[in-house]
Amino acid sequence: MIIAEHLAKNFQVKVGKGIFREKKSIEAVKDISLQIEKGKIVGLLGINGAGKTTTIKMLTTLLAPSAGTYFMDDMDAVKYPMEIKKRINMIAGGERMIYWRLTAYENLWYYGQIYNVPNSILKQRIEELLALVGLEGKQNIPVETFSKGMKQRLQIARGLINDPEYLFLDEPTIGLDAVVSKELRSHIKFLAQEKNKGILLTSHYMREIEELCDYIYILNDGCLIKQGTARELAADTFNRRNYILKLYEQSDDILARLDHNLRQYDPTTEVSGDGDCISINSSENISLELSRLCTQEGLFIREMYEKEPELEDTIIKLSKEVSA
Repeated sequence: MIIAEHLAKNFQVKVGKGIFREKKSIEAVKDISLQIEKGKIVGLLGINGAGKTTTIKMLTTLLAPSAGTYFMDDMDAVKYPMEIKKRINMIAGGERMIYWRLTAYENLWYYGQIYNVPNSILKQRIEELLALVGLEGKQNIPVETFSKGMKQRLQIARGLINDPEYLFLDEPTIGLDAVVSKELRSHIKFLAQEKNKGILLTSHYMREIEELCDYIYILNDGCLIKQGTARELAADTFNRRNYILKLYEQSDDILARLDHNLRQYDPTTEVSGDGDCISINSSENISLELSRLCTQEGLFIREMYEKEPELEDTIIKLSKEVSA
């Protein structure tokens, strides 16, 4: 397990003009603690400038923290960064970290040499990884002829060349179409669930985070402001419930009737409608009362459910609250 406690990172920058420039300390990350278990996918979220990249650079030993501790399976990562590098890898979105003029096989062979993978193992591992990401038969083709999806699949293979225990995925599906993105999400699940890799994932696609992540940390302005599962984060952030009601028939006055009657149970209830879809917002659990009311009014329900807040709404609301 990765356990990072009270990580902080300060940068010295020069401000001002000409000879009047002076050094100023910038706190990019302030007192962040997090954990990554093997076999689990952990999300690291926040708006641009929240401190995600700096945090990942510290966890991948590219930056030494200004304060705090970081242990990987009881090994001090701050004291022994070279040992940690052997046990981790990173997969970035876009088309970085692979060489276009080399073939897929040559790329993997090159990175295998960097990680000192024995040649007796490397050849078989490359073949297995190319098969895993669906690039068998493409190993001798220059990467510059690959599509974006093929390049990103090669990125995953590259990130696994040293058989890492922990993977750091930075926007792995950025710029990819829906079909390829779905394939990559399946690969990520497979790596955690079947290969027991501990994974840290950053993404601006909230549905991707909701689908993949077992636990989520949210950063804002370098600080950890919230953590939990997607469901827990939404429940803690929003204290109101939103119901969706769809009827087979809808009269002109149904919105007013529902609004009047539901306010008997909760005076803060708000009812609005769009076509045959009625949205009911309440601070109380009024699902039973809503069902009874529809029966009393002779309304035929086509569909009724409670709509949970989306993760994107949660992050936006939290960021606004912190900035206020």
